[in-house]
Amino acid sequence: MSARPRAVDDTHDPALRSWVESANASTDFPIQNLPLGVFRRAGESSPARIGVAIGDQILDLAQCCHTGLLDGLSAPMLESLCQPTLNELMALGPPTVTALRRQLIAILRVGSPDTGHAALVPMLDAELFVPVSIGDFTDFYASVHHATNVGRLFRPDNPLLPNYKHLPVAYHGRTSSIVPSGALIVRPCGQRRSAEGSEPTFGPSDRLDYELEIGTFIGPGNDLARPIAIDQAEDHLFGICLLNDWSARDIQSWESQPLGPFLAKSFATSVSPWVVTFEALAPFRIPAALRPPGDPKPLPYLQSPVNESDGGIDISCEVLIRSAKMRAERRDPLGVSVNAFRDMYWTLAQMVAHHTVNGCNLRPGDLLGSGTVSGGSAGALGCLLEITGGSQPLTLPSGESRTFLADGDEVTLRARCERPGAVSIGLGECRGTILPAR
Repeated sequence: MSARPRAVDDTHDPALRSWVESANASTDFPIQNLPLGVFRRAGESSPARIGVAIGDQILDLAQCCHTGLLDGLSAPMLESLCQPTLNELMALGPPTVTALRRQLIAILRVGSPDTGHAALVPMLDAELFVPVSIGDFTDFYASVHHATNVGRLFRPDNPLLPNYKHLPVAYHGRTSSIVPSGALIVRPCGQRRSAEGSEPTFGPSDRLDYELEIGTFIGPGNDLARPIAIDQAEDHLFGICLLNDWSARDIQSWESQPLGPFLAKSFATSVSPWVVTFEALAPFRIPAALRPPGDPKPLPYLQSPVNESDGGIDISCEVLIRSAKMRAERRDPLGVSVNAFRDMYWTLAQMVAHHTVNGCNLRPGDLLGSGTVSGGSAGALGCLLEITGGSQPLTLPSGESRTFLADGDEVTLRARCERPGAVSIGLGECRGTILPAR
């Protein structure tokens, strides 16, 4: 049986309102969203707790469990909501998340008893964490525009390698250096070789870059040697976040001969703190990107009528940069690009099917990165390597120029889902500021 994307139901009703007033204004987190995260009150040393973002507040789910607000949910679910990470909840599968969503809306909607007010914590008073204990991180390369733009810089006559349109290319990343939004990013050191030099040198990267990505967290996962068929992939997807795959391009170009990224990527990866569930994404599901005539048809394990009709997600992503000088002058960040996730060549279901087709097991909380989200126009490029090519500087409102990131630069990623007839929802933000090398 095919596992279709989660259905649109009454929990997505545009008329729904919350007694949390800030959820009814312009916000990433209306009652139709209800993303999950992990937090504690700022300044406290208590263990982290699971919460739900609603407007500018966080609903403390552990407290809701203790006060009986979530009575009626299963014992395994209640136990999972009292953990310091989302992993146990992710392992329970889509029906459990759907039940939790319905219970939360019953608590938070206008007309319900105001019994949840005592469980609210203002976001400004909270410290937010990476919400999952991430066992494995796989980063894909799913934007054909990004792959072509980058390939053209190094192989002008043959930008796409022969395998690109046949399989979702990926590399295995590092989980120990995944950090939450707001964490400071120290400029990495490593070996680099200039175009003119014959021998490498060692020192701080001077071609530091960001990469705008969507991250996806795995739900139940699969046993070793038991692949996930593409028609069942949606049963193993829990939710999405924003992801910045920081990249040292000079280190990367030297070490990726012939193998893939290593030190150029493993120094830091930032993720946004709120996980938007696939239940919340239901109104924004769209067909997979249409492949141009003449492109190869995916092999059978990578194709499905359900994936073709509903495998995409309509997400608009944005990158903003603000230098230290801009902050000192109180200037707003510069919007560098607006990118559409709907243009990705490979869908999330295809990534899961390919990842597991050799028998590789995915576990609850594993993270998949989409790869840089880029489009086909100048205003839709997802990293500085594409925007400047390393030689055509970007001019900031302060008069400064950038081919790559300078110390003190702050990069912010944002994303929203918007479609006619649905309340728009956001992913929050993923932010990081560059510190000098040590």
